[in-house]
Amino acid sequence: MFLGSSPIYEFRGPWSVPVQIGSSIVLLPLILIDFGGDARSMAFDLAFVGILLVSIFLHELGHAWGCLIQGVPVRRIMLYGGGGFCERSRSATRYEQELIVAMGPIVNLFLWASAGLIAPFVQDPEMAWLLWTISSVNGFLAVLNLLPVSPLDGGKLFALGMRRLFDARVAMIISGVVGLACAVLWVPLMLYGFIEFGFILFFLPSVLLHWRMLTDAREA
Repeated sequence: MFLGSSPIYEFRGPWSVPVQIGSSIVLLPLILIDFGGDARSMAFDLAFVGILLVSIFLHELGHAWGCLIQGVPVRRIMLYGGGGFCERSRSATRYEQELIVAMGPIVNLFLWASAGLIAPFVQDPEMAWLLWTISSVNGFLAVLNLLPVSPLDGGKLFALGMRRLFDARVAMIISGVVGLACAVLWVPLMLYGFIEFGFILFFLPSVLLHWRMLTDAREA
């Protein structure tokens, strides 16, 4: 649904890459901001949404940099209610994809580590909150994106890693089995996270996608 979100705004990002904002992005403030709270709490909620959006944008810029440094043209970056994606103008080789895919989580890990290292030395409580939030959001995005399920970066990296060890058919079977197991366990783990920590992910990996990966590879 979110991937079909029509662009409502476009600007030129770094390296003149077109960046489009999808209409579904308005769902994030509607979901994450407590409009019934006082002005201070709403300001913190708004800052959180801004940090999340900038972190996703920088994640996608990481993918774009991985493309451009290898001579792979970037058609656009799209930000929408479900996250974002970096669209290439041509297909990339398997080895080009390794850097392209890895650069998104690497950016998040860098921001997580940098903000987390600086935050303990900051005296101003609001600035400390800002740094800890940047660190937490990017740590969460890095861990989420490195899970071995498609279409997340972790699923792509896992499949690419298996291709270095096995032929294409065996690598696809292994990726399908691992992704299918994660997809099946996703809902109970998501519910556990909501009960224990009070947050829920608006992302569900496709069981059908991983089942097709597995069956197509076995029939090949």
